Parts: sequence; C-alpha cells; structure tokens
Amino acid sequence: MLEVKGIHFRHQHLEEDVLKGVEFDAVGGEITTLLGPNGSGKTTVFKCIAGLWKPQRGEILFNKKDISNLPYEKRAKMLAIVPQEHEPPFPYSVLDAVLMGRVSHVSLFSSPSKYDYFKAEEAIESVGISHLKEKAYTRVSGGERQLVLIARALAQEAPVMLLDEPTSHLDFRNQVIVLNKIKEIARYKGLIVLMTLHDPNLAMLFSDKVVMMNNGHVISKGFPQEVITEDNLKSVYMIDVSVINWCGKKFICPRINQSKDKIIPAKVRIQMHDKILI
Repeated sequence: MLEVKGIHFRHQHLEEDVLKGVEFDAVGGEITTLLGPNGSGKTTVFKCIAGLWKPQRGEILFNKKDISNLPYEKRAKMLAIVPQEHEPPFPYSVLDAVLMGRVSHVSLFSSPSKYDYFKAEEAIESVGISHLKEKAYTRVSGGERQLVLIARALAQEAPVMLLDEPTSHLDFRNQVIVLNKIKEIARYKGLIVLMTLHDPNLAMLFSDKVVMMNNGHVISKGFPQEVITEDNLKSVYMIDVSVINWCGKKFICPRINQSKDKIIPAKVRIQMHDKILI
C-alpha cells in the first residue's frame, strides 16, 4: 500500500503552501486517479512521491515505511515513472528504450544481462508491441510511444507505477487503448497504479478510486461514482454539468446554452485565500 499522509509542500519563493494536507492511499491491483484542474497540485503530489521534491510536513509511506529520505537507487526499485511525454536524444530501438528500465538492476560499469533482455522483451510483449521492438523509438506513433514508456516502467519491476497524464497528446482511440492496457496491467500484475487525468469521463471509466483535488486540497476521495458528482464538478471546474447513465456507465456532460452555444458557468460561491471569487 502507498499512503500519502497529510503532506504540505511550499516552494521557497512562495508564501503559501502548494499542497495543504493532502492525504490518500492507493493499493495493489487498482488504479487510483488524481483528478482536478490545472494548478490543483496533482503533479506536485507526483514529484513529492517520486522524491524530486521534499514535503515540509507529512509522510509518504510504502507498506508502512517512510520513503521520504530513501536514496534514489532504492526508490528506483520501488517506483516506476511514466512521464507525460518523452523526446529521446538518439533513435534508440524500442527494445533499447525499454531496456533502460533495467538500469536500477544493473551495477555500475556493467552491461545488461541476458535476464535483463528477457525482462525487457517480456515487458514489450505484455503491452502488445513485440512487432515494434526493432523499430526506432523516434519513428513510432504517439500511442505506441506511450506503450513503450509503460513497457519501460514494467521492465523496472517496481511495485508502484506513477503515470503523469498518460493520455496527454493522444487521440481518442489511443487514449482508450493506453488506459485499457494500464488497467489490465494493474489487475494482472497487482501493481499500485497512480495516475493523473484531466478528463472526468476517463477517470470515471478507468479508475478504481479517484482523488479529486483543487487548490492544493483533496476535495473528495473514494469510488469514482461517489467522487465525480455534479456538485463536486461544479465546485472544482466552475461549470454546470449533468451526470448521465448510459449502458450501465456514468458520463459527464457539460450543460450548453443552445441559443448561444456557450457552456453555462456554475452558480457557486468559490472561496480561495479568504476571498470570495464568485
């Protein structure tokens, strides 16, 4: 289990905390999604978990052990990170790009072993891109590249996978393919999968748990249908929406003023920094 317990984070040049007592947990075999608008603190949470930034207060626990001060080489065996996008400086093959996920298992000045190659090819096969392994990583499509990054994270053999907006820059088809594959991997490999998303519909469809954030706070957390509600979406995104049922699933639809083709802003009072904005 990964536990984020009351973390506060503040940049040195700011007077106010960016994260304000963020608390949630994520378990193996499930996808936990951080959902919220730009600037809500989702990526900051990721950077604190990854050890890139250190919270001023609070704890980050893995299996009840604090990992805040864990050395990077040990953290790399615990956490695998899939970034939003990645532009390689050289045209590595897909196999070589995935093999880089084995770095934390290869000692200094050593070469990858046969076992490292086996784990890389196994990861490639598990995401369904074996036909691409000899192709240049720079020549694959956006959706395929995201699957390569997921395979690289799998080759790392870490129990926790962090995915920062894995559907960013992907078209509709590739969004579904990538999220389906992530869900399948979480189930069959028992990984703790934590990802950030902007789209509440995708969060509703593919998440086991959702943590909704705004302005550095956790607004709500729990099952998607309990968190992604009309009231929560109105207060966080400041627009009127309807949650509709179709084919046994819930979908979020913004309310459009048909006469003017404008999204209807929510009539809510938003309080930030002790000032009433609306």
